[in-house]
Amino acid sequence: MAESGGAGTGGGGGDVVSLKDKGNEFFKAGNYLKAAALYTQAIKQDPNNPTLYSNRAAAFLQLVKLNKALADADMTISLTPKWEKGYFRKGCVLEAMERYDEAVATFQEALLYNPQNAEVSKKIKRIAQLAKDKKRSEELSNMRSHVDMAKLLTYLKSEMSEKYGAEEYWIDMFSFLVETMESAVKSWHDTSKVDPRVYFLLDRTKSDTEKYAPVVNIDKAFESPHTHSSCFSFLRQYAVESFSKAACLIVPKNIISYPQVWKGQGFRKWKHGLNDGFFVQFESPTLRNLWFVPGSNEKGQNFCRDPEILDITAHEVLPRLFK
Repeated sequence: MAESGGAGTGGGGGDVVSLKDKGNEFFKAGNYLKAAALYTQAIKQDPNNPTLYSNRAAAFLQLVKLNKALADADMTISLTPKWEKGYFRKGCVLEAMERYDEAVATFQEALLYNPQNAEVSKKIKRIAQLAKDKKRSEELSNMRSHVDMAKLLTYLKSEMSEKYGAEEYWIDMFSFLVETMESAVKSWHDTSKVDPRVYFLLDRTKSDTEKYAPVVNIDKAFESPHTHSSCFSFLRQYAVESFSKAACLIVPKNIISYPQVWKGQGFRKWKHGLNDGFFVQFESPTLRNLWFVPGSNEKGQNFCRDPEILDITAHEVLPRLFK
């Protein structure tokens, strides 16, 4: 709100007061453009009057002319460094700019000159929470846009190297797994879902790519024991006939009616909470791995947490595909 009094005025006499009062009337009426124009006229007659700059800063803030509002708030402070209103104005502008840390520091300066100001204390508390929320939102956005599954799965390289020996062989499998998982994570981030599919790493020298596609949809596979068994039989035969070197199953938890691997007891007991998410099961002739990727929604953003390693003997979503 514009000030009718202030920290003191300079020269200019009645004309300045009249212009300021008229500006205040327009400000109260919501005509911030006219108010700013009147404050500007008054400033020309009395350029060292901090109240005029403070009032114009308030008008510019309402007009979302934030850089101009900030300049006027700074001028208010420079003219009267011990007047809390200048810091209050600047804090409000910095808040509008979403420069929350600076806004909190500025409001704290305002409290130095009026420790009893309850409005400023409330603003500090609220903006501190906004700053925390903004930081977390930025962290989530950064994690969503920088999915580095290769880094998360680095531990798997030594196991693949031990199983397959030649790097040119296992590195192809590792890249296949990383790309498949990253694609699923990005899909979850964008849509909060993944499609139930099995991705096959076809042998470039043997596979008939016109007959065998690298992706098979399995959306009906988990409706019952019968559909599960039929799908498994088909996939095992598909892996053999397509000369696939590996396969990677992606299936969302919420479509699985059978088998509900998170409801086991004993060594099969689920230890990963009630989160929604999806399973990733990697299959090859000599290596099998299983993960659960928990999904959540935080700060209005879909987000995947790091893959959680599962005991495939306890929680396999499909039996072994490669004999």
